[in-house]
Amino acid sequence: MAGEIPNLEALERTGTGKGAARQARRDGLVPGVVYGGEVEPLAINIPFNKLLKMLRAGRFKSTLFNLKVEGHDDVRVICRDVQRDVVKDLPIHLDLMRLRRTSEIALFIPVEFINEEESTGLKRGGVLTVVRPEVELVVTAGEIPEKITVDLAGLDVGDTITISSIDLPEGARPSIDRDFVVANISAPSGLRSADNEDEDGEVEGEEAPAEA
Repeated sequence: MAGEIPNLEALERTGTGKGAARQARRDGLVPGVVYGGEVEPLAINIPFNKLLKMLRAGRFKSTLFNLKVEGHDDVRVICRDVQRDVVKDLPIHLDLMRLRRTSEIALFIPVEFINEEESTGLKRGGVLTVVRPEVELVVTAGEIPEKITVDLAGLDVGDTITISSIDLPEGARPSIDRDFVVANISAPSGLRSADNEDEDGEVEGEEAPAEA
């Protein structure tokens, strides 16, 4: 299971329509709507500064939130759309969708690498190159893994770690239907330089042809 799901605090918006939305923006709020879950849509407002900070942090539209609105039960939601001002590129409206615990959702899950000290390639001076520090997985809202783990024990220089070689949590699957690279162990720069010099230089023992 994942760690604590971040809270998204909002206020219930009294009144709907363009007039209420414009008033919310004048008050430093961003209007939004929560829909889905076989209940009526709920009009909300979110403080502009808090929303902008979360948007700038990244992954807002692929993060599961625990929505807290006074007078309503907490509910898990995901953002389905953020409308922005065409000139200022600032948020002016958002749509949130309620999720059941059994709902499937695509989220970015962090990748953790373990047993570096048992990697043959790293002990030889190889370098772990992480191509994807996070991997987008399709998971259920009630069973979100905190991370996926890659065991580096026994891996040597030149070895590549693909998504198919990683044991994923039960019920989780990649959102991309192909075997992509997550990380690899490359040769140390000194060794690569030496190899390049050998390739560029003359073959040992071979004499240059005599001039005519």
